[in-house]
Amino acid sequence: MAHASPLTQAQPAGPEAVETVPPAVDLVLGASACCLACVFTNPLEVVKTRLQLQGELQARGTYPRPYRGLMASVAAVARADGLRGLQKGLAAGLLYQGLMNGVRFYCYGLAGQAGLTQQPGGIVVAGAVAGALGAFVGSPAYLVKTQLQAQTVAAMAVGHQHQHQWLPEDSWLVALAGGMISSVAVAAVMTPFDVVSTRLYNQPVDGAGRGQLYGGLADCLVKICQQEGPLALYKGLGPVYLRLGPHTILSMLFWDELRKLARRGAQPQGT
Repeated sequence: MAHASPLTQAQPAGPEAVETVPPAVDLVLGASACCLACVFTNPLEVVKTRLQLQGELQARGTYPRPYRGLMASVAAVARADGLRGLQKGLAAGLLYQGLMNGVRFYCYGLAGQAGLTQQPGGIVVAGAVAGALGAFVGSPAYLVKTQLQAQTVAAMAVGHQHQHQWLPEDSWLVALAGGMISSVAVAAVMTPFDVVSTRLYNQPVDGAGRGQLYGGLADCLVKICQQEGPLALYKGLGPVYLRLGPHTILSMLFWDELRKLARRGAQPQGT
């Protein structure tokens, strides 16, 4: 990363140069762009992983080669795991790209905002530090991605085959983990509407009961974006996310237990 961030405008020479994109926006845009790219390039990542694990610590010519070259390997993965197999590890890959590049772009943006990138050699230093921090943060997700992409049927297996059985079956921890993971997408979609509903319900009203600040959902959205910026639609994102997972799990847990009690109460006496 030895060049200026492509998400920032070319900088004029001199100390008066400033970043035109805030670091927080750079984080969102950079992570989003890399995640979108990951959707299209993940099949190549699956093939790369299989090729790199093939013949691990074995002398050349002494091991079977189920994967031979790019196109043949793509076909081999599709035959063994189906077309969906070409997207193995996609969720972990998206997490890795989001974490690594979000941190990388954010740190680089902070360096530019502080004027480091305008100093001699500053671009190289900022790029190296930002890249190292991003790689450090994204490393756990990369580990999971690699192990998932290596998994396949026994006849096509290369490298060690990990089984991701981290939590015991039928454990409440499985439901909690699933709820917390799915809540990421729910919170991302729901938070802007949650912000709007909070504003609409809390606004002052006139004598006729009409809102004095917003004329409705669309008006509220536009005014928030114009006056506070689009990121204001994600105010309270952290609490929204942390509430959703436990709330969903507790609701389902209580519902299930109450149904059990209702079934017991409905059973005839003596059965």
